[in-house]
Amino acid sequence: MRLEDYWGIGPKTSERLADSLGTERAIDAIESADVRALVDAGLHRGRATRILRRANGEAGMDVLATSDTRSVYDDLLALSAREALTAHAADRIRVLTPLADRDAVESRLDDVIAARDAWTALDDGARERVVAAFDAYDDAEGSDRAAVETAIALREAGIASGPFAAIGALDGETLRDAADALADVRGAIDPGPDAEIDVARGADDELDRRRDRLEAARDLSNAAFDVLESVRDGSLRDFEALQSATIDHVSAKTGVDRATVRAAAPDDALDAADFVSATLRDLEAELEVAVDEREAAVAADIRSRIGAETANDDGNSGENRESESDVSRAAAAVADAAFLLSLGRFAADRDLVRPTLVDDGIAVRSARSPFVSGEVQPVSYGVGTHSLADGAGLASGDAPPSGDRVSVLTGANSGGKTTLLETLCAVALLASMGLPVPADAAEVGSFDRIVFHRRHASFNAGVLESTLKSVVPPLVEDGRTLMLVDEFEAITEPGRAADLLNGLVTLTVDRGALGVYVTHLADDLSPLPDAARIDGIFAEGLTGDLDLRVDYQPRFGTVGKSTPEFIVSRLVANASDRGVRAGFEHLAGAVGEEAVQRTLSDAEWSRGDD
Repeated sequence: MRLEDYWGIGPKTSERLADSLGTERAIDAIESADVRALVDAGLHRGRATRILRRANGEAGMDVLATSDTRSVYDDLLALSAREALTAHAADRIRVLTPLADRDAVESRLDDVIAARDAWTALDDGARERVVAAFDAYDDAEGSDRAAVETAIALREAGIASGPFAAIGALDGETLRDAADALADVRGAIDPGPDAEIDVARGADDELDRRRDRLEAARDLSNAAFDVLESVRDGSLRDFEALQSATIDHVSAKTGVDRATVRAAAPDDALDAADFVSATLRDLEAELEVAVDEREAAVAADIRSRIGAETANDDGNSGENRESESDVSRAAAAVADAAFLLSLGRFAADRDLVRPTLVDDGIAVRSARSPFVSGEVQPVSYGVGTHSLADGAGLASGDAPPSGDRVSVLTGANSGGKTTLLETLCAVALLASMGLPVPADAAEVGSFDRIVFHRRHASFNAGVLESTLKSVVPPLVEDGRTLMLVDEFEAITEPGRAADLLNGLVTLTVDRGALGVYVTHLADDLSPLPDAARIDGIFAEGLTGDLDLRVDYQPRFGTVGKSTPEFIVSRLVANASDRGVRAGFEHLAGAVGEEAVQRTLSDAEWSRGDD
């Protein structure tokens, strides 16, 4: 396969990756979703992420049918990546895509829920040790030694079964030996039984002595003329005396015994200079051999201790070892554990639950927006067929009806209608990626396309046309579509918007899709199909602080009210200028002066009660 065969990689990008990584390594990085490798090769992180999403989840990306859906998808991955235990785990989370295969969704859900349970089972001290181990792993940029030490920490914390079975399969004593051995290695160890190992200073005293002697011999060899001047003395009577003095000098400076230096000296030197340079040159060569022999022996011992023995003559590694070393297995297991534990921590911190995967419908019980912080009122809602029974942990009437294909959601401004659409979109996307969802319970169908369209406050024909081109084509395509559309009246005049909304609701039912449409025009709609209903969110008044008090739980089969008297009441109460206040009081008469006064009285009572 060529680099240019991947989505988003043109000739220039292909050349850059090939020059930096090599074609084979670049393809491996793409197939393994290695964002860091592509970024190190010079690609912008955002572009690298988009390339890898397409490379590893092309079919799943088609679920993101609109820019608003893609925005929610990006925000969800950014949110979950914040919980990542390592930089590489964060990268892997950012390239998650919806999964086209239902078995793959169930399998990932199994792993993430198990990871969530494993994380919550740890006490605070164990969590701190695990986090510290991953921090050290990140600081060491995933070095072999850091990977082994992290694997040891995970085993000691009890994270060694289920999706972490690869950690449990590693032998604890072998890991500790490997950690000690890796302390004697400089840099990373390449995979393979015959990989070269750079033995660190301090690993072996004899090797250190041989290296010191070799370094001293090289220094002398590089200054052979100075050596000759040092040993040449007017008292030297003959060439034989100079040879002896040279041998004594070299032995003293290098620590090599005299016999070894003598053995390296030539017997047929032409003159004193030739004798000195040849002696040093040949001694350096002999010491290099001695260092290589000792380093090979020490490296073989290290290789044995880390589970990467040199292959036997028959091509099989010793002691029934697989071709992959214990260290390589530990590194792979730790990387996978970091990814799953990161998702598990995300699920645990936000009380996410496993959704029930169904053929059709989307329904949530006590759902919460993943993007709203602080105390929030959970909401139950749904369309399509589901089994979230009335009264199962809900107030009477709070369980969404089952069987309706479309709902038209009405109600107060700032009543959470758009947030509910966004929450349903987030639940559908999380479930499609095999991730738990922010609710007490959820049933989620499989969707080929999710059409989320936020309210865009631009009133012109161009916006209307672009909006219809955005939401209608995915609705009429074959497959299962979820429509989540906000306030059509914001892009055309109310009468025409009502007509268009009627048409969209009817088309959604006819196409067998599911939809939630938000509008303030419920009273202007024509009779809806039998498979559609109208729900409402109600504002209930003002708080003592004059904030709008809203019951965010929709009431099913009821038209919600915008209740402008609450807004006007707040404006009247907050007006400091007498003229402005008089203007707002005039508006109060238009929307119902009695209702405004009652609201103000209730707010005053609430303030006193507080």
